[in-house]
Amino acid sequence: MSAAGPPQGANAPSGGTGRSVMPRNVHSVGPSSARFAVQLRARTLREPAVHEVTSVGATYIGRFAPSPTGPLHAGSLAAALASWLDARAHAGRWLVRIEDVDTPRCVPGAAETILQQLAACGLAPDEPAVLQSRRGAMYEAALARLVDGGLAYPCGCSRKDIEQALAARGYARQRHAELVYPGTCRAGLGGRAARAWRFRTPPGTVAWRDRRLGPQQQDVAHEVGDFVLKRADGLWAYQLAVVVDDALQGITQVVRGEDLADNTARQLMLQEALGLPRPGYLHTPLVLGPDGEKLSKQNGARPLDTGQPMEALNAAAAVLGLTPQAAPVARALGAWQAQWADSYNLARD
Repeated sequence: MSAAGPPQGANAPSGGTGRSVMPRNVHSVGPSSARFAVQLRARTLREPAVHEVTSVGATYIGRFAPSPTGPLHAGSLAAALASWLDARAHAGRWLVRIEDVDTPRCVPGAAETILQQLAACGLAPDEPAVLQSRRGAMYEAALARLVDGGLAYPCGCSRKDIEQALAARGYARQRHAELVYPGTCRAGLGGRAARAWRFRTPPGTVAWRDRRLGPQQQDVAHEVGDFVLKRADGLWAYQLAVVVDDALQGITQVVRGEDLADNTARQLMLQEALGLPRPGYLHTPLVLGPDGEKLSKQNGARPLDTGQPMEALNAAAAVLGLTPQAAPVARALGAWQAQWADSYNLARD
């Protein structure tokens, strides 16, 4: 890679040195992924081959993509059930991807536990799960293409640098809001050492339609700024990894929790910049913790007890607006599949 490419040593995740453990029923990158990397690197940016999926019909491929930071809890089961039901309601395929790219947060054995929990609830993927941590070469190819097209640049700013630059401009950060990057390194590093790589966000509003939330839009340049593609610690950022992975797996519909809706505009930008297909999106209701925020380990989420799968599944179904069902699990899933088709089977982008 030329001097314009990512810094040496920044691709440590692709070497598999993190703490995630390869479960027995998980596979890594195969020959088709290697071919995709070559194709991705060779594509031209002048006429991106972007197409938008406008129907959730015959070629449906969906996915559930948990991070192995611990076992599933009630909130993550609701997301898994939603994505599984959407795939089954459209006679499609359902895949599982273990998003272990943030290796310091990964818990050894958690990926295996997650797959076992899903199986206990009757949610079996149609292919072996894949690990993000084995796809570093794919992300490297995508970043190189963005760099070659002038759409990514190195950044030497620390978080403190960004906060100080924003404070100097009188910017008051709102609770839960993004730390908007002020563009300090857009025109060059100014003598700083490169730490991270950022996407050169174009101006304007990104618009899309969510199957549940309806028309959505975001001015990414104003609300987020130039977002990170590769972090200062050498790990791949979520936005780039998920876009490349969805393309590699042929995902046509992304079904996930409503808390992730804010990421959609950034992912649509990357899809367009890389000439990748644009899937449809459905963001589902969240399980809330005692504090009214999304349920998480930080506000008391307990590991899912799959010893009583129907109890866990009924709780998840209730969040999704589905009626309680009795055992066995297979019959309950069949009933919810029919309800899901009536409630969420909207043939629109």
